[in-house]
Amino acid sequence: MANASLNPDQFLDPIWRLHNLYTIIDKHGRAVPFQPWPEQIDFLERIHTRNLILKCRQRGFTTLMCLVQLDDCLFTPNTRAAVIAHKLDDAKVIFRDKVRFPYENLDDGLKAALPVTQDSADTLTLANNSSFRVSTSARSGTLNWLHVSEYGKICAQFPEKGREIRTGSFPAAENGVITIESTAEGEGGDFHEKSQAAQELEARSVFPSQRDFKFFFYPWWRAREYRLAASTIAESPEDTEYFERIEREIMADPSLAPHFSGKLDEEQRNWWLATEKQLGGDMKREYPATPKEAFEQAIEGAIFADDIAIAHKHKRIGNFPFDKTRPVNTFWDLGHNDETAIWLEQDFGAQPTFIGYYENSGEGIEHYIRWLKKWADDREAVFGEHYLPHDGDRKTIWTPEGSMVVMARLGFRPKIVNRHPDKWESIKIGRRKFGSAAFDEAGTKEGLSRLKRYRKEWDERRLVWRDHPHHGPESNGADAYLTFANSQHTPTAAPVHGGDRHKRRFYDREDEESSWLTA
Repeated sequence: MANASLNPDQFLDPIWRLHNLYTIIDKHGRAVPFQPWPEQIDFLERIHTRNLILKCRQRGFTTLMCLVQLDDCLFTPNTRAAVIAHKLDDAKVIFRDKVRFPYENLDDGLKAALPVTQDSADTLTLANNSSFRVSTSARSGTLNWLHVSEYGKICAQFPEKGREIRTGSFPAAENGVITIESTAEGEGGDFHEKSQAAQELEARSVFPSQRDFKFFFYPWWRAREYRLAASTIAESPEDTEYFERIEREIMADPSLAPHFSGKLDEEQRNWWLATEKQLGGDMKREYPATPKEAFEQAIEGAIFADDIAIAHKHKRIGNFPFDKTRPVNTFWDLGHNDETAIWLEQDFGAQPTFIGYYENSGEGIEHYIRWLKKWADDREAVFGEHYLPHDGDRKTIWTPEGSMVVMARLGFRPKIVNRHPDKWESIKIGRRKFGSAAFDEAGTKEGLSRLKRYRKEWDERRLVWRDHPHHGPESNGADAYLTFANSQHTPTAAPVHGGDRHKRRFYDREDEESSWLTA
């Protein structure tokens, strides 16, 4: 029980109250007096009306904001506070351990002066007409405080819930204080967009308005406990290069450099190596060193997360530009109401190298033929083989004769790939082939983003990842990659000889003026 038997004037100071009144359950399950960490103090000193916290794991910002909001409910009548959690079970734990427990462990005199009039499964209502609710939504009423925990995960896994928070919960706290915090969940989504906007203001040295989000970033290397005295894991040349690059990036960032010594010391490197071995492709998402690194990583549950992380580490994602001496192969996934996706690939010995990506929706086959023709003409490219999935010859209202007939009219004669009938077996094949593939980061940026976001379906009722992929905007890009993985295409080192280039055009020359292409 916290001691409140000191000078009553001190109770007028919310910072003093935060340091002296509250008991929490720490990460080891112990009841301890709350003492803010340096990162938490930094945040409180710079808090704004709209706050966005990008962070590594277990930095205690939900605990901090629960105490700040509970404190205001206790000492300011008629206050309304809410916390939105990622999942219902998380909401129950937050309410039990971070709201009710600190209240129950207040000094008895304080509790007698500020009694609870309602204590339900998710709401604490006090005699001064203040209330504090923890749930998975907070749409009704007016809020003085709103904290959204793991907003990035909410936007990635539950887009409808993210939209409800954006359109309902944020307006409810329009005149209050809103804080959203999360580890990153890849590029895209409202958390990423708000983070980019807040970072842009910071980079321009523009102080955010009352309605703008202020950016806070707390990397793993600022945490005192993320250190390891000794490690059995040897630092590889790739690890050394990574550490040196990150040190340069930190020192080049005016917002990070003041908190950095200039070098990651041996104990920090030991900790990173040991943790990276455990987390693999999730490491940089859960423990980012820079904001850029946080959003580069795949989202939670991402199927290709480890494969992408390994490819980055071994520099198979980087500068692999188009080479006009080699043919370009294409691998498709066809759609009409949803996206049609195409990967462009060249062979460099045994290494398939993806040098381009294109997707669109609501377009007929001729649109994609026309796009590839222009892409080829702009680069003097020569096409090799073209691969469509098993349903590539389907008939639709837009192509009643069948896709293959339409494509043949355009001088396009692809091969059909029968992807493995078991989706997970098809994915396993794709993961195996990922280990030998390279990607031009600039040319395939959108395609890589699709692979990073290709994830398993989350079962909200059973709280487990399901045994099938989530179908979303990322699915077509991933399926187009699986067309490559399941094809019989064998990488070859043979370049295109100059005298043969005219024979390998994408379309037949007599079809160049076809109405399909000029429509």
